[in-house]
Amino acid sequence: MAQLDQVPSLNIRIRSLLFFVLYNLAGIFHSFLCVLIGPFLPFKTRYRFVNLWTREAMWLLRVLNGVHIRVEGRQHLPQGAAVIIANHQSSWETFYLQLLISPQATVLKRELLWLPFFGWGLALLRPIKIDRSKGSAALKSVLRQGKEKLSTDIPVVIYPEGTRQAPGHLGKFNHGGAMLACQNRVPVIAISHNSGDCWPARSWLRFPGTITLRISEPMATENKTAKEISAQAQQWIEQHYPGNTPVKTVN
Repeated sequence: MAQLDQVPSLNIRIRSLLFFVLYNLAGIFHSFLCVLIGPFLPFKTRYRFVNLWTREAMWLLRVLNGVHIRVEGRQHLPQGAAVIIANHQSSWETFYLQLLISPQATVLKRELLWLPFFGWGLALLRPIKIDRSKGSAALKSVLRQGKEKLSTDIPVVIYPEGTRQAPGHLGKFNHGGAMLACQNRVPVIAISHNSGDCWPARSWLRFPGTITLRISEPMATENKTAKEISAQAQQWIEQHYPGNTPVKTVN
């Protein structure tokens, strides 16, 4: 597990810095290509093209930083409309899930689309953008935009904690994703992972190790409330958390 309270070795610092530089340079270059070419590509082709940078990032992470990825339950990945509920520890899962579930619509705060380079490419993926400061209006936006995506068999990915948590911690889940699934009668799939052990939030350091990502069987939403589904997904994530740190729920 990554220990930010301990002094990282010089080797880890050098490799992390190299990753940071190459990852951002590749992102800047690829974003320009996406802006120039992406709008003229069919959506599914555009999606794969934009995520070439994500594939490069995962390759760099493995080669430079010794971060390996293990996926358990791949057979449960959706083949059509579904709502994916995952815990949130770093930027890693927002990248990797784009490759694992393709195409998808990710629920994200609209400010991310304003970021130079990164935001430009992200906008081409047609995410579900919300203004989190508007409370109930943000929920309505998730339900409206999410329904549109699900009606075209595109899975919706949501991080119900809303903000990144430290390894071994789960924030309070909002019920927006579960409500979307219940209203549209599509299954929920829960995902539990320990990305923060290798890619800590708000840090440029990258630590060697294995990120394990576990995928649940589809959870039926018929005759269940959003609160029940949300609790079921949270319980599954807690019970199947792959990190070394015992899970604590943060209210």
